Amino acid sequence: MGNFIEEIIEKDLASGRVDKVVTRFPPEPNGCLHIGHAKSICLNYYGTAVKYGGVCNLRFDDTNPIKENENFVRSIIEDVKWMGWHGNIYYASDYFQLMYECAVKLIKKGKAYVDDITPEPMKEMRGTLTEPGVESKHRDRPIEESLALFEDMKNGKIADGALVLRARIDMKSPNINMRDPIIYRVLKATHHRTGDKWCIYPMYDFAHPIEDAAEGITHSICTLEFEDHRPLYDWVIDECEFEKKPHQYEFARLNIERTIMSKRYLKKLVDEGFVDGWDDPRMPTIAGLRRRGYTPSALREFCERIGVAKANSEVEVGQLESCIRDELNAKAPRAMAVLDPIELKITNLPDDFEEEVDFEINPNDENAGVRKVKFGSLLYIERADFEAVPPPKYKRLTPGAYVRLKGAYIVRCDGFEEENGCLKRVLCSLVEGSKSGADNSGVKAKGVIHWVNAADAVPAKARLYDYLLLPYDGVHEDFSERMNPNSLIEKNAYVEPYLAQAKPLESFQFMRQGYFCRDNKSEELVFNQVVGLKDTYNKK
Repeated sequence: MGNFIEEIIEKDLASGRVDKVVTRFPPEPNGCLHIGHAKSICLNYYGTAVKYGGVCNLRFDDTNPIKENENFVRSIIEDVKWMGWHGNIYYASDYFQLMYECAVKLIKKGKAYVDDITPEPMKEMRGTLTEPGVESKHRDRPIEESLALFEDMKNGKIADGALVLRARIDMKSPNINMRDPIIYRVLKATHHRTGDKWCIYPMYDFAHPIEDAAEGITHSICTLEFEDHRPLYDWVIDECEFEKKPHQYEFARLNIERTIMSKRYLKKLVDEGFVDGWDDPRMPTIAGLRRRGYTPSALREFCERIGVAKANSEVEVGQLESCIRDELNAKAPRAMAVLDPIELKITNLPDDFEEEVDFEINPNDENAGVRKVKFGSLLYIERADFEAVPPPKYKRLTPGAYVRLKGAYIVRCDGFEEENGCLKRVLCSLVEGSKSGADNSGVKAKGVIHWVNAADAVPAKARLYDYLLLPYDGVHEDFSERMNPNSLIEKNAYVEPYLAQAKPLESFQFMRQGYFCRDNKSEELVFNQVVGLKDTYNKK
């Protein structure tokens, strides 16, 4: 059974209201896209245009030149194409002349007027949900006078904020958005596409329906906060006398626990240096998720799983993690990396001992096969894989215990060495005849641990990530009070030589650690943690 948007489209196609579905994705180029935008892309492109043989336009809402720039335009185009979108690219600025002509038409019809009201008085005069608004003294300004003043606004003769153009609708409307909203303001700012051609810029609620009508949009899909703006959307379409009338439909925006979904707050994190730019792997931006190792298919699967609804809700972050984990579990090569290394010395092998052992590339892919890994007498293992005094049910190295080294041999822990009171080296002896795949030793190992051969180990950095926000405690509402100081931990690791050849954004499963991908910005060998091994969401 389809979602309510699909039901609307199928009904419109069946009734003949539309013969071809045309949707749009309308981002404002004042920041990078985040995962909430990914949901909108999936709905407008895959869920409607592709599914019903239509088209989906990418249209930039570039009506506020103060906050917008070309860098964000390029970033957004890269993101939507990475998500798989194909189509036409338009800009609100393509229609500035049309919007101006529509505004003039409204003035001539007595449906718009120039006012000198400033923000604070206008806020007071709009009224409340229970009290009607107060009409401006200029509401009945003569048409010719409004036309002349609007022309002065356009020609740069009016100072910023001195005059506005308002729609003349109904100051007593129960919908506050219909109480003579501002549709144009004076703004002498250089636009990234039109330069200094315009001194006036349309408001979003006026510009958006005109853009939709000009492009022949059949289903203008937006989030629930625009539901109360729909009567104004329809009013603009009707009063500007467009022949083809697009319809607006609203769906619930995406909210994810412990995730900042506000572009304004994300910009604040960037501007204040809490993160390393819009593509920091901790950011919920598409660029950040891509750098962290998420794939377009994983994001599309996530959007498919959460579906499209009419009511706002919060999604568990484990649902997103589950999607990329499932994908990487099926296709990511396995490799060995030690993130917190200590030495393991095999005392009954010569110092120059070297042998190749087989390592299974991916047990979930029968065609993946094996590769050779060098094994010597000196290895690196995880510090947490040895305990001199083990806790209950500990199944790793401890004096007298037998443990298998992944893909290689069983070793017995004989002791350890310390330096300045700190653990320096674990001492073990190799059990004869215990090689993986040909074990005839009769010795049963308590557990299996991974390792890296010290002779050819490659230094690398591993970045471990946690959520940017601490769990909500019911008290601290402001994001700035919930920032997680341990959202990034960097480890000096050793990895096997195989990983030194990793390509940027190539992902691997680090045995017993999690999924990691090579960073695409650092010149050093850096691996970003994509997601951990444990899937707590599906278990729940």
